[in-house]
Amino acid sequence: MKVVSPGSVGVNEAQLARVSQYLRDHYVNAGRYPGTATLLARRGELCFYDVQGMADIERQTSLAQDSIFRIYSMTKPVSSVALMMLFERGLFSLHDPVSRYIPQFKNLRVHKTGVWPDFITVPCQREMNIADLLSHQAGLTYDFMRANNIDSAYRKLGVGRPAPGYTLDTMIEQLAELPLAYQPGSCWNYSVATDVVGYLVQVLADMPLPDFLHKTIFEPLDMRDTGFTIAPEKVQRLTSCYSFDAEQKMVLQDDGQNSDYAAREYYSGGGGLLSTMHDYYRFCQMLLAGGTLDGQRILGSRTLALMTRNHLPGGADLTGHAVGSFSETTYEGVGFGLGFARRIDAAAQGSPASEGVFSWGGMAGTAFWVDPVEQLVLIFMTQLIPSSTYPIRSTLENMIYAALDD
Repeated sequence: MKVVSPGSVGVNEAQLARVSQYLRDHYVNAGRYPGTATLLARRGELCFYDVQGMADIERQTSLAQDSIFRIYSMTKPVSSVALMMLFERGLFSLHDPVSRYIPQFKNLRVHKTGVWPDFITVPCQREMNIADLLSHQAGLTYDFMRANNIDSAYRKLGVGRPAPGYTLDTMIEQLAELPLAYQPGSCWNYSVATDVVGYLVQVLADMPLPDFLHKTIFEPLDMRDTGFTIAPEKVQRLTSCYSFDAEQKMVLQDDGQNSDYAAREYYSGGGGLLSTMHDYYRFCQMLLAGGTLDGQRILGSRTLALMTRNHLPGGADLTGHAVGSFSETTYEGVGFGLGFARRIDAAAQGSPASEGVFSWGGMAGTAFWVDPVEQLVLIFMTQLIPSSTYPIRSTLENMIYAALDD
């Protein structure tokens, strides 16, 4: 990818050098991250692309510009865009009940008390709708939340966990038999809702999710290395993923050269994609440009504007509406749209970023920001679980915005 002079797009080169040095000194050389890749583009021009450290510590393979990363929940915006492409075709409305397209969800109930399999439940006050799924207000949860007896049941049953023979159909059947954790629309809770979105794409498009994404997003945008599985000829470029053990030693979590991404049957619309910096930059640049890139129209600009508005009740931020123990964003000054977090009060978040920035991140530490005001795309990639290990996102954001000269 061609990199222009930062000054030509109003970005201070000396400050960008500080960003690179900070990552090197505080994270890569300090053994806190295996490696990092950071990309900044402004006004449609790539002006900073910093890659350092290792893709594979055990084999001493350096991280490269074409390394392939597990982007986990950065899959969510892709799946959400895919569903809204079908919205533009008139195949559903946002307030349609999900059960219209997933009949198994018709008689969902809400947990009151009890543990799996002996739950006491109450009726839904209203049915879950498609907007609830896209905005994480559907009453679903994640197995890692450890907040209630429903996420405990998810853990026991392996809901949303890739395993041999496990598919999206399996997950839907499991969810249909379990109570919701919360009343639909009553709160914001990070969840498998976007996996259900991926299943909805399959139903509405009458096509497997990987095929629809490839045909309508990846191929038009030249996202040549993005997908749910790794092809044999690309395995050497797949990074390894790490975590820290109880003794705070970095340990291998998934070996890139022997990964189950080589053969998966569960296509998680909420967290299953692999991608490269090149590919995700193409996706983000399309978002910044209002849904079209290089003549390829993925989504209408008004639809994208709808997706990136705050859809929380009363225009509130997440502090007053979110439950659960984790998500890929802070809550102060942040709302949520249809697949994206949205900055609604920069002062409340203590950030110099523009109000209107939309963003998200992934479990292995990846993150992206799109700023329509500053015409800016920022992407950060690493492979360390969980993403909450370090406060790198806020620090990186502050340092990048300090580099803007005009």
